[in-house]
Amino acid sequence: GGVVYDVWKTTLTRARRTKDKVQCCLILGLAGGSVAKLVRKLWGEEVEITGVDIDPLMVKLRKKYLGLEEYGVKVVINDAYAFLTDHRSPTTKHFDLILIDLYVGDVFPKKFESENYIQLVRTVLASEGIVVFNRLYYREKRAQAMKFLKKLEKNFQKVDIVFPEANVMFI
Repeated sequence: GGVVYDVWKTTLTRARRTKDKVQCCLILGLAGGSVAKLVRKLWGEEVEITGVDIDPLMVKLRKKYLGLEEYGVKVVINDAYAFLTDHRSPTTKHFDLILIDLYVGDVFPKKFESENYIQLVRTVLASEGIVVFNRLYYREKRAQAMKFLKKLEKNFQKVDIVFPEANVMFI
C-alpha cells in the first residue's frame, strides 16, 4: 500500500496504454500483493496472476491481513531466479505482463541484475508482452539503476522509463 501502491499505479496505468489486453501476469516479488490488486483493477478479473515470493512468512501475513485471496493470485513460494530457471522449457507458459520488484530492504540483489537473469525473464515473456522492473532512484541508487538500464537496452528492443516518487520503472 501507500507509496508502493502509488509507484505501481502510475507505472501500470502507463503500461496499460501499451498493453490493453493481458491474459497471464507474473509478479516476481509479490510482497503484500498491492500490485496484484492493481492488475485486477486495470486488466480485469480474467487475468491469470502468478505471484512469486521467497518469504513464506510474508505469504502467511498477506493472507491473514491483506486479503490476497480475493484477487485470485496463484502464490508460489520460491526464489525468483529459481522459479524462472525451473520454468524455461519450450512448453512453459508465457506471460503477457511480468512485474519485477525484488528488493531485500533497499538492496536489489546482484543476481537479478545479471545478463543471464534478464535472459531468463525473456524466456517466459510472451512475444508481444511487456516487463516492468522497479528500481529505487535516490542517492547512490541512481547510478546503479542507470547501469541496469544499459543492460536492459542491450536485451530489449525498446525500454520506456517512468519516474514515480523515489523510484525509476523500466518498461
